[in-house]
Amino acid sequence: MTLFSLKKTTFKDIVRYPDLEIPEKRTTFICGASSSGKSTLLKLLNGVLSATTGDISYRGKNINAYDPIALRRDVLLIGQSVYLFDTSIKENFNEYYAYRDIQAISEEKMKEYLDLCSVHLPLDSMCGVLSGGELQRIFIAINLSYHPDVLMLDEPTSALDDTNANMLIKNVIAYCKINETTLIVVSHDRTIADRYADNIIALS
Repeated sequence: MTLFSLKKTTFKDIVRYPDLEIPEKRTTFICGASSSGKSTLLKLLNGVLSATTGDISYRGKNINAYDPIALRRDVLLIGQSVYLFDTSIKENFNEYYAYRDIQAISEEKMKEYLDLCSVHLPLDSMCGVLSGGELQRIFIAINLSYHPDVLMLDEPTSALDDTNANMLIKNVIAYCKINETTLIVVSHDRTIADRYADNIIALS
């Protein structure tokens, strides 16, 4: 079943997208050269940016018909730059849950999501002294715990070595399949895309 569709879509006359469809409950990788519009596409899909021309549909309805805040919670985008407070991992989980006005999850659940993202650190570890790759994985773990309908990752392995990159993608995909979450990943690494994708969109 088609989740997103784009028809005659452009952004500021800088990027012109081919007509394309993204299936529901599958893993789609978006690949292509720099400046081909990969990151912009993700922002168009959750309404952070608006298309200049054309039509973008989500679940068969124009994306502009949705409440933008509700859309961004259902279609969750994790960009290349992540932000964590200079507090402990546990406090970051709790802080982000407080911003959403929802009850924080248990420490056991926090550890489950951290393990899923290959973060094997105590919950009282301070985020201010961690590496970029560790911060990226912690942020993904927090966002995974929200159970979004659609999870979009923009270059999630850019700060990781090959071993951690493959482990992260493998685990996140397995989690999304179990929970019937649609996963959309922008990646410059075509090897990872060929290995894990159900569907590949190549932009040029």
